[in-house]
Amino acid sequence: MLLQCKKRLFLSLSAALAAFVIYLPSLHGYATDERVMKLTSDAERGSLSAELELGARYMTGNGVPRDPVVAARWYEKAAQRGEPDAQNQIGYLYQAGIGVHQDVARALHWYQLSAASGDSSALLNIGTLYFTGTGVKKDVSYAATLFEDAVRKGNGTAAAYLGDIYYFGSLGTVDLALAEKWFETGSRMHDPIAAFNLGSLYSTEPRHPHDFHKAAALLRRSASDGYVPAIHALAVLLINHPTEEHTNSEARSLLETAAAAGEWKSSVVLGILARDGKGGVPVNKRAADYYFHVAVLQGGKPAQDMLMYDLSKLDPLFDSAQRESILAEARSWQTQHAEVRRFVSNDPRDVKFFPIQQNTEGFPNVSTEVQPAHSTEKEAPCTST
Repeated sequence: MLLQCKKRLFLSLSAALAAFVIYLPSLHGYATDERVMKLTSDAERGSLSAELELGARYMTGNGVPRDPVVAARWYEKAAQRGEPDAQNQIGYLYQAGIGVHQDVARALHWYQLSAASGDSSALLNIGTLYFTGTGVKKDVSYAATLFEDAVRKGNGTAAAYLGDIYYFGSLGTVDLALAEKWFETGSRMHDPIAAFNLGSLYSTEPRHPHDFHKAAALLRRSASDGYVPAIHALAVLLINHPTEEHTNSEARSLLETAAAAGEWKSSVVLGILARDGKGGVPVNKRAADYYFHVAVLQGGKPAQDMLMYDLSKLDPLFDSAQRESILAEARSWQTQHAEVRRFVSNDPRDVKFFPIQQNTEGFPNVSTEVQPAHSTEKEAPCTST
């Protein structure tokens, strides 16, 4: 399967239209039910911290049934009392239409109030609205100014977005050196998106010197923070450069994690490994067929177009009962992993939400290109198409 590289980096601004982080404080000394009852009592008496924690709990389903409507109600109550974090959170919910009717004008209102109190994430979110022209007149120059202000206030994601602006020439001129400078700034601030983009420069950008060891370190840092594009990109890099792999199963484990988060091209790569017997995976045509069908369920028409040839060769290898069994397994898996996430976390107290475009057209992609085991190809494997 030959895949052509069209773009070398994720456009973070398209993938993540708003930055939103939930943090739940320590729960030592309370059983979950007892804690929630006390929080509710405290919130009803006007405790801002209790309102915020209840909003976070209902948003993530931590100790309570997940209910974005209830989460939005608690966040808005805290926001109305001037709490900057809550103002940014409810702004995100209005922008994304989660738990409330989508209302970008109202989202901007809450972001502006939060930003006026110095919240750097709110500045970032206002910048993304102006960058994309969502609910406001598009103004990339103004967006860049807001991102620079957010960086000065300590927001590393804003540095990543500035890097994207200069990488893609959104202000009129591509400036790879300035893009790298901003990616480095964000990476030093421990931002996973900036680290991912910088790692992509060192692994896939033809105009930039390649250093796969440095790229792997940057992608590992981003992946350890749960950034799904980095998890996938690291897996592809390790498959193509196995000397960078820590364990024989590391790449496969990363692909499974990314696929479970909705990255359909990770499912494609899992299918390729099973089809061709690569990456320490034995040839298994049934597994390949299964992963390719999972990818189609996840990715829709783009995945179907990509895999049409492979499926036309694999499906006839199985009788009707076997094919139906494979499809049933794929549908069952997809039902259990239907949520598309840009971040994954093992800690329910630290959750990042990034709105995902429903229309896959124009959505940033991740490459599935896996080099032959003994390839003499000099160019780096793609991590985005």
